[in-house]
Amino acid sequence: MNVLGISCDFHDAAAALVVDGRVVAASEEERFTRRKHDASFPTHAAQGCLRQAGLTAADLDLVCFYEKPLLKLERALVMGAAFGAEARLTRQLTEIMAGRLDIPGALKAALGYTGRVQYTEHHLAHAASAYYGAGWERAAVLTIDGVGEWATTGLYLGEGRDLHKLNEIRYPHSLGLFYSTMTAYLGFKVNNDEYKVMGLASYGQPRYIEALSELIELYEDGSVRLNLDYFEFHLNSERMYSDKLIERFGPPRVPESEIHDLHRDLAASTQEILERGVLGMARAAHARVGGEALCMAGGVALNCVANARLQREGPFKHIWVQPAAGDGGGALGAALYAWHHAVSAEESAARRAEGARYSTLLGPSWSDEEIRAVLDAEGADYTPLEGEALYTRTAALLAEDQIIGWYQGRMEYGPRALGNRSILANPMNPEMKDILNARVKFREDFRPFAPAVRVEDVGAWFEGGESPFMLFAPAVKPGVGARLPSITHVDGTARVQTVHPEDNPRFHRLLSVWGERTGVPVLINTSFNVRGEPIVCSPADAYRCFLRTDIDFLVMGRFLVEKDA
Repeated sequence: MNVLGISCDFHDAAAALVVDGRVVAASEEERFTRRKHDASFPTHAAQGCLRQAGLTAADLDLVCFYEKPLLKLERALVMGAAFGAEARLTRQLTEIMAGRLDIPGALKAALGYTGRVQYTEHHLAHAASAYYGAGWERAAVLTIDGVGEWATTGLYLGEGRDLHKLNEIRYPHSLGLFYSTMTAYLGFKVNNDEYKVMGLASYGQPRYIEALSELIELYEDGSVRLNLDYFEFHLNSERMYSDKLIERFGPPRVPESEIHDLHRDLAASTQEILERGVLGMARAAHARVGGEALCMAGGVALNCVANARLQREGPFKHIWVQPAAGDGGGALGAALYAWHHAVSAEESAARRAEGARYSTLLGPSWSDEEIRAVLDAEGADYTPLEGEALYTRTAALLAEDQIIGWYQGRMEYGPRALGNRSILANPMNPEMKDILNARVKFREDFRPFAPAVRVEDVGAWFEGGESPFMLFAPAVKPGVGARLPSITHVDGTARVQTVHPEDNPRFHRLLSVWGERTGVPVLINTSFNVRGEPIVCSPADAYRCFLRTDIDFLVMGRFLVEKDA
């Protein structure tokens, strides 16, 4: 049975394809259109998924959309009437009527698909993406984001193939919207820059916990409640916060302007409140569900600092966070939920029993012949590297502090480049962080970089265990930070990626050769893109990014590409 999952019309549109219970392809639309967080119908992503599987739209048995448009419409009507927000209501109704209510029509126009379409709730799609991806037979499932239809947080019990909703927090009360509001006040972009607040938080002190507690109350049962006097997201589409927040803390930071101690301390306080909220929700989940396993999804689940604290202080022994935790991952959850509930219980159980390791390498790939054709068309200066030469030559360049664009195999699904669309560099060079931020990524100087390490070596360098998706930020081991200055954040943590040979043999082999050469099996791994652009998708995307930045060499497939002198 072939099921296509779709998410779109808010941000991070995506498509995911499940064939006989296996996830065979998934991609975000932004990678193809080159528009960051593209929300439009995922025509290119869906076509790409079908192409990768060798299928056409006629081969699909079912398409599942990641939320219920009529429930979203209900919220718009109810909230518009409750708060007299006519301008916001008009805009929301226009968006809903233009997009979400005619998914069948969009599918027909994009793919020629005229078959069965079903819908799942937004937070149920998040929950499904996490629960079925984790591979456990029983787990608590916690979903936290800004808002879906009505829900802003969901608690589920995953048991067998079933997901039972146990509780939810409803709009406008939202831990995610609190964090996004402060993101906007601090001069960053909502639904894009929340991770910047997380990174900036380490440079400040949480001096404003009491003051921010006027905005949001956290309760022992895991619920949250916003003081709407400080917010405007429910009233208009132009501003998240109200004049009362400005009266309390002063004028909001102008985007791209200087960052002051107030901003650092507010970021630290905002992050601390988020962490307390997540801990409270997890404790409530454990009290309700019990057990040792927790699955998480939703945009808030991408906060790797909060995840690491939950790992240290929370009640669950095992935590699995869906790598594509944001709305893009809703496409995967919709497809998985629809498949598991369309087939027999026996077929669902058989597929779950396989217990395959989850991989984010679900996007398109290009053969060496196709890569060579692109390089020839561009007149690029390149050298083929055979066998071990690919790794020894790359490691030698990295040891000379050369910055490498590393482009291999299938593109990653989700916001993290995990060794196939990556920029790699030497973490032992204390200047490398500033070089990458200023000359390659073109971004703020406070932004940290993640280390990639072989899974068998992680315990010697970092606290915590396996972390394949950069979703936890454990402490760097004592004494290690001085050896790895460009990946050790100011608070002594690092957003670690552990690399398993089964998941990514090429990247694992490069780390092995690098470790043999230097004695340090750790590399800087950052996404292959520049600020404001999606991660590169095609060889042409990678080559253009290479030329526009201070990346020194591009290793694409088996080809080493140099810049003209």
